[in-house]
Amino acid sequence: MKEFSELQNIINTELKKISFPKKPANLYDPIIYILKLRAKRMRSIALLMSHQLYNKNISNALEPALAIELFHNFTLIHDDIMDKASLRRGSETVHEKWNKNIAILSGDTMLVKSYSLFLTLDSSNKSHVLEIFSKTATEVCEGQQLDMDFENIDDLSINQYIEMIQKKTSILLAAAFQIGALIGGANNSDSLLLYKFGINLGIAFQLQDDLLDLYGDQEKFGKKVGGDIVSNKKTFLYLKSLSLANVNQRNYLINYYQNNSVSSDEKIKKIKAIFDELDICNITKDLIHSYHNQALSCLNSISVENKENLNYFASLLLKREV
Repeated sequence: MKEFSELQNIINTELKKISFPKKPANLYDPIIYILKLRAKRMRSIALLMSHQLYNKNISNALEPALAIELFHNFTLIHDDIMDKASLRRGSETVHEKWNKNIAILSGDTMLVKSYSLFLTLDSSNKSHVLEIFSKTATEVCEGQQLDMDFENIDDLSINQYIEMIQKKTSILLAAAFQIGALIGGANNSDSLLLYKFGINLGIAFQLQDDLLDLYGDQEKFGKKVGGDIVSNKKTFLYLKSLSLANVNQRNYLINYYQNNSVSSDEKIKKIKAIFDELDICNITKDLIHSYHNQALSCLNSISVENKENLNYFASLLLKREV
């Protein structure tokens, strides 16, 4: 059974083999650019790892894994446009390096390519796999729309936020685990347990992403620290703070979140001070740990043995410094 680093090398090698036309350069160069940025390839590796639980020969799962990787990077290009992000994986975002229109078209092309890779699948599960992928792609878009809608909702609940990050972030990881298992020959019960494993792990991952946005090392995180606060994003940290804050703290948070006249550095400093008073960092870590445990419970319930690689995957996904 191939381990994480070997699967990562395989994905990176196979990505380089994908042939994109040279013209028009402004359509295809951004695709090549984002695929060359340093990345762990977690979602595509997830598909191969779950496949290996049932079939050690991963050749039939390679193109679906590449499809998942292309789709994920398509979402990153479009998300960065909507979030007005300047950095991705420590490098310029596609829309900053080229422009928004080019980024949109390049992302669309990656989406089309991901479907074409799934169509090469030689499996009795092809229609089921495509159904899962299409449903997932739609829900990812729903999650992104909810994320934008939430910018204009003042009384947003934590449950609503968890639903949004489940769709925007964790559902693609979950689908990767489920699709890989199905292609490998898993029964429906195991494939659904692996889906739930991915859902809980993905939520934990996104909560940690929220935490790292403010409490992480910018060089290691690959994004500007405090970006969510500058963008007025209502993350778990903000929503939990509102639920715990006294009247003065609550008013302070709301006023500063709505205040775009102060400098970014001052805004981050003031909001972070309230988060620190309410111990939001440790509260978020505890919730991450809870979802991680739920994920492992699902993994432990599947019918096959030799789950060490997926246990390692789960720990690695959350092994990012805060």
